[in-house]
Amino acid sequence: MFDGRWRTTVDRATRPAGQRLQQWGISADVLTATGLVSATATAVAIGTGRFALAIVLLVVTGLHDLLDGPVAKASGTASVRGAFFDSVTDRVTDALLLGGAAWYLAGHDPGHLVLLPFAVLAATALVSYVRAKAESLGLEAKGGLMERAERMILLGVGLLSPVLLVPVLWTMLALTVATAAGRFAKVWGMAEAPAPARRARVRSRVPRTRATVRRRRRQATGRASSRWRLRRQYGAPARSARASRPGPSRPSLRSRSVARRGE
Repeated sequence: MFDGRWRTTVDRATRPAGQRLQQWGISADVLTATGLVSATATAVAIGTGRFALAIVLLVVTGLHDLLDGPVAKASGTASVRGAFFDSVTDRVTDALLLGGAAWYLAGHDPGHLVLLPFAVLAATALVSYVRAKAESLGLEAKGGLMERAERMILLGVGLLSPVLLVPVLWTMLALTVATAAGRFAKVWGMAEAPAPARRARVRSRVPRTRATVRRRRRQATGRASSRWRLRRQYGAPARSARASRPGPSRPSLRSRSVARRGE
């Protein structure tokens, strides 16, 4: 839900902060790595029951995750490797935070309730897997009620009081399962369509930014200029070949002498 509605607005709002951090010499990989460190500290704070400290550290972790993208764009270092590193770190962060919740429940609520955070983690992994598999097949599987930003916010609400943690985890589980089911149904419906229709449907969901429009204009200009070069290169020889097309062959001197003798 966050990616589909407010991603462009948030990117525009965080662009100045990313440029400032890039001027200070902070790279996107450093932010991603330090975010993992702060996530580890957050998990320890949750597990030991220090919820006030855990909320502060959770905010710090979210800021690291929010700003690494704008820093990469500001420095011009956005790459496939950086996106891969950020995605893997996000999955590890989810495991750490929910592992801290399981640690806390194991010490304060003995019983099967300790499995609740692991169920949320499994549903979270399913949401990420459905999107990754769909994108590898050329389809789109974004959106949903409980994406990563919503999970972080809802977990922060659960850390406001120990009484809220278990109900919030149940809510996270239900909404995350609903998100995974919604993405599965979306991909299932798109996969039933013919291949050209799928490509058109995915292409229609690509945001038409200024950079995209300029790139398409350059591609169209390049195709037109290449056609003009081909016409200039091969059109003139073709006309000269038609103009210099040989007429009926004239008999040689030897053949004419033989003809005279025969006469």
